[in-house]
Amino acid sequence: MLIDLDSKEEVTLAGMNNGTGTMSAKMFACDKGKIIPTRIHPGGSIGLHRQESGDDINFVISGTGKALCDGKEEILRAGVCHICPQGSEHSIINTGNEDLVLMTVVVHR
Repeated sequence: MLIDLDSKEEVTLAGMNNGTGTMSAKMFACDKGKIIPTRIHPGGSIGLHRQESGDDINFVISGTGKALCDGKEEILRAGVCHICPQGSEHSIINTGNEDLVLMTVVVHR
């Protein structure tokens, strides 16, 4: 299956999961999961929430930030991957001066 993410509409969201600032994202979704190219803008965050739909895999393309997963802090930078297993709680925070760019894959199980 070929997925053309460039053809997906980008939406800008404020305060995702009671987070701060804004983020922009595109989304492909099917019964197996989701693929979500995401940009968390400077000063923005995705608020703390329980990952109910599946494992949330976030590969950092550029920028800097931190993830909090089940109370543990993880430093995010280009080339690292933050995984939040289904049932865990996490948030992602942009700590830099440029967009925190992620490729997020949610795997339903």
